[in-house]
Amino acid sequence: MSRSADGGQPNAALRWLFRAPTLLYHGGGGHLLGHRFLLLVHIGRRTGRRHETVLEVMEYRENGPELLVMSAFGRKADWLRNIEAARSAEVTIGSRHFTVVHRLLDSDEAVGVVQSYEQRNRLAAPLIRIVLSRLLGWSYHGLDSERRRLVAQLPLVALRPRPAEEHPVSGACGSFL
Repeated sequence: MSRSADGGQPNAALRWLFRAPTLLYHGGGGHLLGHRFLLLVHIGRRTGRRHETVLEVMEYRENGPELLVMSAFGRKADWLRNIEAARSAEVTIGSRHFTVVHRLLDSDEAVGVVQSYEQRNRLAAPLIRIVLSRLLGWSYHGLDSERRRLVAQLPLVALRPRPAEEHPVSGACGSFL
């Protein structure tokens, strides 16, 4: 999240912008985001508190379904550490809601997902490269060798319904735990 000019907390406009997709899900408008974004509900590994994180879906695989997302803050991202500690979380995507299990993609699969994402989003490629360069701390140009380095630094995670819940639960944001 961008900080204010003085390096403190994000300004109010940025906070609202980053919070808007969550508010959309809570207002019953998650279907407007389609398969492009998901709302991940996870429990804090130390606090036990409920947290919500909106993530961009880099690839939506209908079979499962399986939702592929990137941990933009690497292995230390709180949401990733929380789902690894709890072994489950809840996802709302569109109007579907279900408990998920996760897996980390191996390097080859992750590189393929990033390449496919870049091809599908050619018009936004310059912006994507700028954002990725800032997240990575080095200049990303979308070369094959750079994709390998990228996925080593920013893991890709697959989320899919827990096997006993192949049919999603109705409702936008049911109770967790």
